[in-house]
Amino acid sequence: MVEFTVWDIFRNLLQAGRWTVALSLIAFIGGGIVGMALLIVRLTPSVWAHRLVGGYVQLFQGTPLLMQLFLAYFGIALLGINTSPWVAAAIALTLYTSAFLTEIWRGCVASIPKGQWEAAQSLALNFGEQLRFVVLPQATRIAIPPTVGFLVQVIKGTALASVIGFVELTKAGSMISNATFKPFLVYSCVALLYFALCYPISFYAKTLERRYQVRS
Repeated sequence: MVEFTVWDIFRNLLQAGRWTVALSLIAFIGGGIVGMALLIVRLTPSVWAHRLVGGYVQLFQGTPLLMQLFLAYFGIALLGINTSPWVAAAIALTLYTSAFLTEIWRGCVASIPKGQWEAAQSLALNFGEQLRFVVLPQATRIAIPPTVGFLVQVIKGTALASVIGFVELTKAGSMISNATFKPFLVYSCVALLYFALCYPISFYAKTLERRYQVRS
């Protein structure tokens, strides 16, 4: 049996960690784009738009991410489309992220005083101009800390992609554990790498929150 050193284990996990980072960034950026589109739709006066976006948010917030990954992976296959764990995981996590970011940003927009909307209307600005020049610049300042903080949840959520065969940090840890028969050592290294990814982001989010609270 080949003997694996701690460095060998850590080096292999680092290589798999690149896929965790890549999947997290794709889900976060893609989810942000979809989430912003859904937010704008939800802010329109249409009642049906509110209900549709609200139902979308409740669907993804009210079901486990694990089930969403299974449905994305096997559901796409049922349509006769060959898909890979990478594509299925990216789609599921993007939709999951978009639902949460939509709700986070909606709350930030709702925190803007009604007088700001009325002031924008008094300047004869249309709906798009009200959002662009008055509401969204103020809401963005409020939204930055929780948005950055949510990235931590996205990174941790990528661990569930291992159940559909996507080889990220957790899946790699399982494979290395089976090969080395050192589960405690391997998963300790996995936990350390997740901590190294998540803690700086959490710390930065708290710093941003304190900074914006002081300025306000």
